[in-house]
Formats: sequence, structure tokens, C-alpha cells
Amino acid sequence: MMAEKIKFVMIRRNMTTTALAQAINTSPANLSNKLRRDDFRESELREIAKALNCTFESNFIDNGGDRCAVFEGFMDFL
Repeated sequence: MMAEKIKFVMIRRNMTTTALAQAINTSPANLSNKLRRDDFRESELREIAKALNCTFESNFIDNGGDRCAVFEGFMDFL
């Protein structure tokens, strides 16, 4: 799911996997593997977002309808 979003933004930014890998200080092979497996830590997603000139947000939606937004390690209930 995240890999698809990253690839979409890369296309919009005209950025190659090699260029993104360089921007986040990893090898193109490592980034390609992560994209293929769709396996990223939150810290990596934040780093990728920064390299793509984006903001990464992570949210939890409670099954009861309440929206819980997670920012920098703490929760705010909206």
C-alpha cells in the first residue's frame, strides 16, 4: 500500500529509484527491495516523504468513529 503511494509521488516528482535512494542514503537495490515487499518503518517513510518534498502523516481511525491522529509519538483525539 505505501509502496504504491511512494511510486505515485516519485512519478509526479519525476524521481527515479536511484535518485530517491541517494536522497535517503541507501542503495537503489535496498530501496527497490523495500518497494517490492512494501516493507517500511515509520522513520523511513518520514525520510522518504522529506526527500519527495511531502509530509508523512500516520492515523488511526477508531472503529467507533473517533479519529485518533498520531504525531511524533503521542496521540491527539480529534
